[in-house]
Amino acid sequence: MTVLSDLAALIPDARDRLKGVARITPVELNQRLTEDTGSEVWLKREDLQPVRSYKLRGAYNLISQLPPEARDAGVVCASAGNHGQGVAFAAATLGIGAVVYVPTTTPRQKRDRIQALGRGHVELVMEGATYDQASRAAARFAESNGRILVPAFNDPRTAAGQGTAIAEAVEQLGFVPDVVILPVGGGGLMSGAAAWLRTHHPQVRIIGVEPDGAPCVAAAISAGRPFPLNNIDTFVDGAAVSLVGDYTFDVINEAKIELIRIPEGQVCSEMLAMYQTDGIIAEPAGALAAAALPTGGVGSRVHVPAGSRVLSIVSGGNNDVARYADVVERSLLHEGRKHYFLVNFPQQPGALRRFLDEVLGPDDDITYFEYVKRSSREVGPALVGVELSNPGDYRFLLARITECGMEVNEVDSTSPYFRFLV
Repeated sequence: MTVLSDLAALIPDARDRLKGVARITPVELNQRLTEDTGSEVWLKREDLQPVRSYKLRGAYNLISQLPPEARDAGVVCASAGNHGQGVAFAAATLGIGAVVYVPTTTPRQKRDRIQALGRGHVELVMEGATYDQASRAAARFAESNGRILVPAFNDPRTAAGQGTAIAEAVEQLGFVPDVVILPVGGGGLMSGAAAWLRTHHPQVRIIGVEPDGAPCVAAAISAGRPFPLNNIDTFVDGAAVSLVGDYTFDVINEAKIELIRIPEGQVCSEMLAMYQTDGIIAEPAGALAAAALPTGGVGSRVHVPAGSRVLSIVSGGNNDVARYADVVERSLLHEGRKHYFLVNFPQQPGALRRFLDEVLGPDDDITYFEYVKRSSREVGPALVGVELSNPGDYRFLLARITECGMEVNEVDSTSPYFRFLV
């Protein structure tokens, strides 16, 4: 027996425990992705679970196995939001108390859902700026208060429960896909899925997708052990983990999966495509896997031969509507349709009109403008955001900027101004 086969052996019982609790979510052929890739692309819709993510599967599978004395003591977990909802749902269903630690960066929508799903059984604690900081606080609380810790990913019971999503999906398809593409954060879903696939369908190509700002599994594989990232981008909050679990790392490492990293802006573009074309509300981590498909868009893409049968997942749909402005902004920047410039305008009437007439194209738009008049100087600085209708127009915009004779400097991603704006 290996760590892969040991974990795979836990999945049938996990599926039995989840009957009547977790929904058998649909597996849908996505027309847009199928047309754009030239392959059949099937999406497992885990965003349609009662907690709007697959995390219910792992949380309930673990908690439902606890003996009576452990249930009486209560449970504690750390979560970026979705695992906490799964724990809250399980605690309310089983009638036990739970304490859920979340980082301060967790969107309000997820915090509110944790408390609503807990139905009076859950205490919510905000601790730390990242999942990892909240996780350490939860572990300390569990040890000092005699509570059972329910890991978000680093436990075979959690991983087995999460892996039921893919075992279920393959059964629903009625055929074995050529490629399975999944999001990767701490590795729970990937380890459960990889264990099942490598044990039952070893020929399947398995690809994990990490956000550029938190590639903890890639870092661990490179180091040969779980290796902490010093700084992470928490935008893809459901996959923003700085340290992969030691258990999940062992499983993933043995499974020999492929990994790809994609920028957060690419995830945003897929979120918007899902919303506008497919009618799917996906959170960043929910769109992470599909964002790596070879649709012809900007950014890193997996190579999938045309005609392949691909299984992926919408892993979560807990997106705060207040985040959409940020999602649109990041998508436009990623696609090269939005740019920021520092412009020194001559302190004379008509300078702005001249900029508009000579620099902007007929379909370009100013989306941001902040100007400070300097009456004692010959020029005054302005921060200008320009949105292009077509990213290919960028070179023409630069040419017109050069010809206009004004001092204009583009604000790049390393600038403090850029970090202020985005």
